[in-house]
Amino acid sequence: MKLEVVGDAAEPLMTCSLMTRTLIICFLLLFALPGNHVGVAFQPEFAEPILNLTVPLGRDATFTCVVRHLGGYRVGWVKADTKAIQAIHDHVITHNPRVAVSHNDYSTWNLHIRGVQEEDRGSYMCQINTDPMQSQMGHLDVVVPPDIVNEDTSGDVMVPEGGTVKLTCRARGYPTPHVQWRREDNSEIVIREPSGVKTKVSNFQGEFLKLSKVTRSEMGAYLCIASNGIPPSVSKRIMVNVHFHPVIQVPNQLVGAPLGTDVTLECQVEASPRSINYWVRDTEMVISSDKYDVQTTSKSMFEVKMVLNIRSLAKADVGSYRCIAKNSLGEVESSIRLYEIPGPTRKPTPGRYVPPHYDEEDYPDQLGSAEQEAEEEMTNNVADRVPTKGGPHPTLLPPGRKNNHVVFSERGEMEISESSARMEVASLLGTVAALLLLLKV
Repeated sequence: MKLEVVGDAAEPLMTCSLMTRTLIICFLLLFALPGNHVGVAFQPEFAEPILNLTVPLGRDATFTCVVRHLGGYRVGWVKADTKAIQAIHDHVITHNPRVAVSHNDYSTWNLHIRGVQEEDRGSYMCQINTDPMQSQMGHLDVVVPPDIVNEDTSGDVMVPEGGTVKLTCRARGYPTPHVQWRREDNSEIVIREPSGVKTKVSNFQGEFLKLSKVTRSEMGAYLCIASNGIPPSVSKRIMVNVHFHPVIQVPNQLVGAPLGTDVTLECQVEASPRSINYWVRDTEMVISSDKYDVQTTSKSMFEVKMVLNIRSLAKADVGSYRCIAKNSLGEVESSIRLYEIPGPTRKPTPGRYVPPHYDEEDYPDQLGSAEQEAEEEMTNNVADRVPTKGGPHPTLLPPGRKNNHVVFSERGEMEISESSARMEVASLLGTVAALLLLLKV
């Protein structure tokens, strides 16, 4: 904008050029010139105060100055802290391309700031070039969401078990963000004081988190979270790796099973870094095959379950099996002894006689009616001698079937001797045959 000043206005302009005054003084002198407000019946005045603004970084801000009876006077905008003139009436003075002005019927005057930056924060003055000058101010607060300062924040760390690690998290933003820590899996954070006092907390406040005498259970991801009330909050994930040599726990070091059954051997391994895990039989490594099924299941960051399934146990499979775990810090092994046990047997329920299973091949020859009657009589006699719990209730066997000799053990359980029954049947059959010969004679 080019200003030409003549007559009475020349002296104030010369005064501005000679005196080391700020631009705001020049502005007031230039716009308080006589003649600018000739014929004005009322003095200008502000109709309402300027509202303070709080705007997030990058958004737009607009100050509004409402004036009554402006007449021939002029309205200007000045940034109060730097005294930099932003605009005079309809014209923008500042070189900031994000600044603009507008007005409505010469009563409502607006100062627009697009995409506000942190340097725009401060007080802005709306002025009327009366004598004396009238002004009012509004404050612009530019808020900035939090941001993690990566170069000043810890990265993933490794610490030996029993050692100490100090984590740092720095954040910037406006207002100044506050920082808190929590574990990603929501486990408690263990704080150990130099005095020996141990405290467990769900979250920890502050830029620095010190973990002393770290154990393997404290291994995991820690979240540094920064917030200042301006969304969004931000976080950084920091991994704490606790290293220790492998450890093996065996639930059962002695395992027995009948031949022909499937057997499962287990080893629990803890190691960090992750260990190499395998099974050994004698001097050979056991791998998955038709005979063996080798499985490894992760239970946590440092826990692994080793499983060896042996199908259809044979005598050759009996012996010692070793589970071995090895990492960069050491190697450990544990052995499991596998042995054969007798196969499962069915025991009759005390107080109840369960007839054994018979096959037709046990009696290849058919008996005559006389022999069958003699056997039935013998069967009834034997059944009468079978005691049962709760009273002498004889149990008859089916005709044409052999009988077993039944007795009770000391514990009250039935024991069946098939060889004894066969001998008794043979003796009785011989007696019956002799009687039949005598009757024929």
